[in-house]
Amino acid sequence: MKILGIDPGTGILGFGVVEVSAKGGLRMVTAGVITTPAHTPLEERLVEIYDGLTEIIAETKPDVMSIEKLFFAQNITTAISVSHARGVAMLTGKQANLEIAEYTPLQIKQTLTGYGRADKKQMQEMVKLQLGLREVPKPDDAADALAAAITHSLMSRQNGKIGK
Repeated sequence: MKILGIDPGTGILGFGVVEVSAKGGLRMVTAGVITTPAHTPLEERLVEIYDGLTEIIAETKPDVMSIEKLFFAQNITTAISVSHARGVAMLTGKQANLEIAEYTPLQIKQTLTGYGRADKKQMQEMVKLQLGLREVPKPDDAADALAAAITHSLMSRQNGKIGK
C-alpha cells in the first residue's frame, strides 16, 4: 500500500509518499513541497497545487491520502487560506479515487511520539527513525507530510487494515 501524506498550505504544501510492506515496514518513496509565489492570486495558486498533486499522484500511484486537519486558534486569515489548499488537495485525491484519511496535529504527534505536544524536532526525528533515513527530511513541510502518511500506516495497522 502507498500512502500520500499532505501538510496543507497555500504558499507551501508538503507532500510525502510512503510504501507499506505486507509486514508493515515503511519505505519513503518521495517527499517534497509544492510552492506557489506570494502575491499571486489565490485561484492561480490553487491551480498550481492541483496540477502539482495531480502529477505526484500519477507518478507515485498512492492508494490513500492522509491529510492533516486544520487547527488554528489565532490567525483566521491563514486558516481560511490553508482551508482552500486543503480542499483542493482532497478534491485532487478524490478525483484519483483515493481513500481520504484525516488526522489532527495532536493525533499525528501522539501516534509518532506518544506525546501530543511534541515539538518539530521530536517529530522530525521520529519520521527519520520510522523510515530508516540517514537525515531528517527537509523542508519541514515535507517531514510533516511524511508524518501524516506514517500516522495513517500505524493507525491502519492498529485497526487491522495492514498485516501485523
